[in-house]
Amino acid sequence: MSLNFLQKFAVLQFFSSERDDFRALDVFTPQGCFGSNFPRFRIGNAYARPLPPNLHSVSPEAALQDLEFSHLVAGDFNIHNTATDPSRPVFAKEESESAPYFSLATDLGFTLLNTPGIYTRFPFSEDPQTKCDIPGVGPPAHVPAFRSWDASLLPSTGSDHGPIYIALRPPTPHNDKPRPRWQEADCPGLTDRLKNWQIAPPPDPPSPNQLDKWFSSALSTLTTVIEHWAPCTRPSPKSQAWWTPLLTSVRKEFAITTRKAKRLRTPNSYTTARQAKLSYFKASKRAKATYWADFLATTSPDNFWTSKQLVAPRKTSRFPALPNAADPVTITNALLDHFFLPEDLLPGRGRLTKNPSASPLTKEEIRLALSKSSPSSAPGLDGILYSVWKKVNVINPSIILELLSPLVAFGYHPPSLKNANGVLLDKPGKVSYDSPASFHIIVLLKTISKILERVMTVRLSAIAKSKGLLHPNQYGSLPGLSSTDACLALIHEIKTLQRPRLEVSTLFLDIKAGFDNVNAYTLRARLLAAHAPSYMVDWVSSFLSATTGTLVFQGSPNLSAPVSVGTPQGAPISPLPFLLYVDPLHMLIPRGLMVSYVDDFSITVASPSYRGNIRRLQGLFNTISTRGRDIGVSFSVPKTELIH
Repeated sequence: MSLNFLQKFAVLQFFSSERDDFRALDVFTPQGCFGSNFPRFRIGNAYARPLPPNLHSVSPEAALQDLEFSHLVAGDFNIHNTATDPSRPVFAKEESESAPYFSLATDLGFTLLNTPGIYTRFPFSEDPQTKCDIPGVGPPAHVPAFRSWDASLLPSTGSDHGPIYIALRPPTPHNDKPRPRWQEADCPGLTDRLKNWQIAPPPDPPSPNQLDKWFSSALSTLTTVIEHWAPCTRPSPKSQAWWTPLLTSVRKEFAITTRKAKRLRTPNSYTTARQAKLSYFKASKRAKATYWADFLATTSPDNFWTSKQLVAPRKTSRFPALPNAADPVTITNALLDHFFLPEDLLPGRGRLTKNPSASPLTKEEIRLALSKSSPSSAPGLDGILYSVWKKVNVINPSIILELLSPLVAFGYHPPSLKNANGVLLDKPGKVSYDSPASFHIIVLLKTISKILERVMTVRLSAIAKSKGLLHPNQYGSLPGLSSTDACLALIHEIKTLQRPRLEVSTLFLDIKAGFDNVNAYTLRARLLAAHAPSYMVDWVSSFLSATTGTLVFQGSPNLSAPVSVGTPQGAPISPLPFLLYVDPLHMLIPRGLMVSYVDDFSITVASPSYRGNIRRLQGLFNTISTRGRDIGVSFSVPKTELIH
């Protein structure tokens, strides 16, 4: 199958309960196959081996099923019937063996697709004793999806039958919405429209519902104006950056001569078509080479990784094949149940009041947040890039300030910013991909939400340091600390312990699904116990509660589901709440050290012998495991390593 097809449609293998002689592929697309409302289409292949007495390895009921969706069956049934070739003499035994198949196919509305009298046995002949395959399609309403079949187009597979080439009309394509070309936005027109733009203040005091409606309305109005000044393009899977008008004319000539050659079937027409084909291929090759040369001539550090992606081989995203999950809907539910276990929701708030502990949001905070945002970062549901908000902030710095300031003042994160796409990515190097643990979810939030998150991350980091909420040996996702600092601290401790001729051992641990297990209740209690500003406690609680997510993968049913636990992986602020959440796991170790980097922990101990180190590490592991259970986290056994 083509990569373009696999990137858009989910394909699952279907196994018959009877025998391995019948296999099928189920193709899923939420838009419906062949213009119907059915999201599934099955392609079955049967090899009905004769089994005495008068039986076949694939029964009629196994191959021809009464399904509500489209179903095509092809294969060697090892039966003969006058329906496949009325001129062929059929013996009574052959007629009795084939009758159940043809009778059931007729009852279910299947249509015979073979051309009567055209044989599929290899090498091809008109021997009346050759066997005939039976492809069929049903229900009857979907027969128009079939185009043609041919047993002579494909090379031999070594079987006594030629492989059947079946042409179908493609499933309904994804009609992607036109997308704005932000880089071509009309700056003068946008500047004139936004330079005096003002956002009306929210009601005071508002309810959570009123504040959310105010924010959604203000953001929608602003987004509509921004999109108006950007030209739109309708994405196409066949569009290429290197395409030129010359290629359009050459391809048109190639198509015309090819159709003419098929109609005339003369040597001259075939020669003309072949020459047009070569001209088209050569023109395409030249266009690609020219575009690539121009691209490399302008390569800079900003687009270096884009160059690497263009030369790297295309990889189709791995589709999750989970046990007891036969379609994308059940797969989605299994993944959600694995990553997001249900938890009790935080109680809702009544009227919101401005918190005196909240310092006003400043233009400098927004500018710093935007400066740390990558223009190539994947946008959320609104599709607006950071580069757009940077342009808006340059035109009128008051717009984003007036939009986000009430959310900070009231300590509230609106639900309209907590509906996100969760992109399912497979973890590289796994032995098998039949478990949800072989995948991880990256959440794509709206960029305006990430701007606010970056501001709150800086504030929360300062609060956590002043309140002692972060352990000094935690090195991950904090300003001024990196993995290099963690490695240097560990090496220094090892060298120090080795000086008095002690043996040193280190146990490396990894928290299992760490971000997905952050409990909003527990984190809120920790912040309140540390006397963190109440507006920050309210905002963090609001950010982590009542979120919704839609899993995105090939053939995804696009079902939105509530997520009541965890901090979204991919949000700028997510690592910091996780660090605060797992801080109780740290402990002071005599003649040793515990170092952590986000969800990776190391426990280093020293003693006169490695045997003594093992006993100490066993005790420390039991202690940290108990502390982990108290906050609902555990450690991954396959990722645990011991180094002497």
